[in-house]
Amino acid sequence: MRVLLLGGHGKVALLLSPLLAGRGDAVTAVIRNPAHAEEVAATGATPLVLDLERGDDLADALANVDAVVWTAGAGGGSRERTYAVDRDAAIRSMDAAERARVRRYVMVSWIGSSPDHGVDPDSAFYAYADAKLAADDHLRASALDWTILGPGTLTLDPPTGRIQRDPDGDGRVPRADVAAVIAASLADDRTVGRFVRFGSGEVPIAEAIVS
Repeated sequence: MRVLLLGGHGKVALLLSPLLAGRGDAVTAVIRNPAHAEEVAATGATPLVLDLERGDDLADALANVDAVVWTAGAGGGSRERTYAVDRDAAIRSMDAAERARVRRYVMVSWIGSSPDHGVDPDSAFYAYADAKLAADDHLRASALDWTILGPGTLTLDPPTGRIQRDPDGDGRVPRADVAAVIAASLADDRTVGRFVRFGSGEVPIAEAIVS
């Protein structure tokens, strides 16, 4: 599979690229900072410098691509930047994928992404919750073969290879397991049209994502 990874220098992306490259997928990892190219290349991905926030054209990057994975994000920046990246840039990437006739799109969202997420509009987290919901809704309404992944609180713990769907609490889960869930979802078309909310658990990933 030829995968375009958006947000290629993020913590999850740096764990995902070796998984994909290791099974023979060709990964192009989009990054904003050229200084990150060497680190990204060391994962087995081909770095591509584009600024998603600025709206750089993805047409050339999407040529001959089989799947897009969105792991990009503003990372807790200002309210304006959160909307610019987590909503607007994400939506632009979906529209570009449709124009390029890319079939598959996997979005990394968050466990609470729903209209009743309950985040107070006065909270600093509200912009992220609102932006992600808008992006998720746009993806669901698209013609893409989409999967939305909703991990809980991300940790740097070692991978377990096991998760739980719709867990209680905040759904803490290692970033390495999130990367494994993305890789497994790309390889299994039974995840198309699903919103997979998950945290750490006892069910093997390949089984849990289609349960």
